[in-house]
Amino acid sequence: MEQPVHIVASTVGSQTITFETGLMAGQADGAVVTRAGDSVVIATAVASKTVREGCDFLPLTVDYFEKTYAAGRIPGGFFKREGRPTGKEILTCRLIDRPLRPLFPEHYHNDVQLVSFVLSYDLTNQVDILAMNAASCALLISPIPFTNPIGAVRIGKIDGRLIINPSPAQCDISDLDMVVAGTEQAITMVESGSNELTEEELLEALALAHSQIKILVGAQKELAAKCGKPKTTVEAPPPEVELEALVRETVFADIKDALSTAEKTARKEKFARLEEKLAARLVEVYGEEKAAEKAKAAHTIQENLVYHEMRRMILEENRRIDGRGLREIRPISAAVGFLPRTHGSALFTRGQTQSLGVVTLGAQSDSQIIDGIDEEYKKRFLLHYNFPPFSTGETKPMRGPGRREIGHGALAERALARVLPDENEFPYTVRVVSEILSSNGSSSMASVCSGSLSLMDAGVPIRAAVAGIAMGLIKEGDNYKVLSDILGDEDHFGDMDFKVAGTSKGVTALQMDIKILGVTLDIMRDALQQAREGRLFILSKMAEAISQPRAELSPYAPRIVTIEIDPEKIRNVIGPGGKMIRRIQDEFKVQIDAEDDGRIMIISPDAEATQKAVAMIRQITEDAEVGKVYTGKVKRIMKFGAFVEILPGIEGMVHISQLDHNRVNTVEDVVNIGDEITVKVIEIDSQGRVNLSRKALLEPPAGLAADGGDRPPRGDRPPRDRGGDRGGDRGGERGDRRPNHGERGDRRPQGGDRSARSGDRPRHDHRPRQDDRPAAEPRSHDSSAGGHEPQD
Repeated sequence: MEQPVHIVASTVGSQTITFETGLMAGQADGAVVTRAGDSVVIATAVASKTVREGCDFLPLTVDYFEKTYAAGRIPGGFFKREGRPTGKEILTCRLIDRPLRPLFPEHYHNDVQLVSFVLSYDLTNQVDILAMNAASCALLISPIPFTNPIGAVRIGKIDGRLIINPSPAQCDISDLDMVVAGTEQAITMVESGSNELTEEELLEALALAHSQIKILVGAQKELAAKCGKPKTTVEAPPPEVELEALVRETVFADIKDALSTAEKTARKEKFARLEEKLAARLVEVYGEEKAAEKAKAAHTIQENLVYHEMRRMILEENRRIDGRGLREIRPISAAVGFLPRTHGSALFTRGQTQSLGVVTLGAQSDSQIIDGIDEEYKKRFLLHYNFPPFSTGETKPMRGPGRREIGHGALAERALARVLPDENEFPYTVRVVSEILSSNGSSSMASVCSGSLSLMDAGVPIRAAVAGIAMGLIKEGDNYKVLSDILGDEDHFGDMDFKVAGTSKGVTALQMDIKILGVTLDIMRDALQQAREGRLFILSKMAEAISQPRAELSPYAPRIVTIEIDPEKIRNVIGPGGKMIRRIQDEFKVQIDAEDDGRIMIISPDAEATQKAVAMIRQITEDAEVGKVYTGKVKRIMKFGAFVEILPGIEGMVHISQLDHNRVNTVEDVVNIGDEITVKVIEIDSQGRVNLSRKALLEPPAGLAADGGDRPPRGDRPPRDRGGDRGGDRGGERGDRRPNHGERGDRRPQGGDRSARSGDRPRHDHRPRQDDRPAAEPRSHDSSAGGHEPQD
């Protein structure tokens, strides 16, 4: 049965976003297509009909796919088909998941799957924002008990002006790239990178974002009013008053004691003993069989007691689990340069959270090629975050990075990318790896600190040191407390995880997730100001280890020398089939990156080898100059002269008449193949052919006129008088000269041969010709042909 199509439009900034349902994916519980310009995204929501057995959490799965057909492209690689999710797809999954998950009913434990596809992409209207809004709307019109939709926008800032939903091109030049999601009442998620903006500038952007979010939420509610399906009801399990009293009586005193234990390991041991005590009490009261049935409910009651007691301590007593004040930062230590063979290293420890940061510098060819629905580009800064199970004292399989690791790494990367030097100033690919060795709260912000320290240790000229801090929130009604540098338990039982990274000047990255319906701008203002205090304190501790980038790179780091040549001569450096560039790399043990704009980068830790490679590249790309002297190798010998390679890939011809002042009968009387000779460029003709002279560099023999060396090009010589006595200043009798006919059959006629070569090469292309014809053929003795005189 055909379903009616419903469309609702909304305008945010200068962009019109439409929500449409009824045309596609009719069997999904909810399916919504969002459009902006020519960008189109579909999102579907489906829930299982029954509760997942034994589940006490929301089993929500979010999948997002960027199909390359959306941008009119075929995937790269061997299979020509989309494979495992890209980093961008995983980060977009997280953008969809994080603001939606807290808004489901507490006791809803059915499997829920959200799937989003990019169907069309115009390279202007960004599809991650469309997917976030489409997923919320798909849930809202479905029977799934989701009733509080979210809207999402991106905010940029260019030339001091805030922009709503900027294009990718605008984001490249923007001082701010902020994604904000929220309900009509409050903001629920923030993901931001910025060029050291102040806290007030960020709050201004958040206020603008929330005003636009309300418009998008209104459009979703309008669509749901037209076609929304009746919602599934969720009933909370009946309270077990008797069991709750038993649990409270058994463990409440132990809970208060455990929550007053500062050290994490000791605290875990106390909670473990508490679990054993509760299990024994259940067996004592209910018997073994019934105690097993009550165990799960008893554990939930115990968790609720821990939750409420920890929050009460903070709100009423201003006392935290480890005894710190609300604004107090845990003890910090930092060390740099202790890994001898890495290019840069740092160990940053804050409380029981420890990150090892390691920097590796590489060539531009080491950069990551990003091939997706956007235009292909190279990524020269990479930060990889690893979270092994031993960091929390656990045992788990170690496989590839999960979504959490990719998300934490992206946050730390965004925080540091804003202070990196320009590519022209520092033409390296930079990789930072954060190995989390111990974790008890905010390992991603520890990665920012260790990454900043290791970059300075490596000699990367970052503009300023960057530190990160995680803030927490405990809120009951209108009463709330903001916590600085939260522990893992404070994150687990708190209402907000608010991470802020930046320099002493401003914020470079911000991430916020909440577990309540939202936070107000006033709460965010307090959190940002308190985070600034903590960030400045951490920066002061980091400066004790290293306060500015080292002046020199590690001796094991590659040195990059950049030279610029005519882009047209890049092919000379590469050579046929890459032969020339491989020769240079093999001979001098260097790496060479050649860019289309004429930049050549020579990479090697050996400065001498680098300079030799530079000299060779200069020779390869140098033009022969008239009047300049070169030492070259004889490559070929013909009857009329010798071909000499004066520069790599450039040959010129020394005519037999230019080999010596005295008469030369055969070329081999003076030079042979493989000989090195010094020659002078006497002419580059209109076709770019180089004529050389050895004679011009030799002292004339006794009796030869001092000016009898070089002759001017034929076109510059005055016409000669063909009559009369010609022997006067030519020296000697001319009776021994052969007649001008009959004996010169070995000379090719002038007509046709030279013109036939025209067009073989560009005028200024000095590469060797593909034939054996000379640079300047012997010409007919006839003066009308402008030929060479026979030698005396």
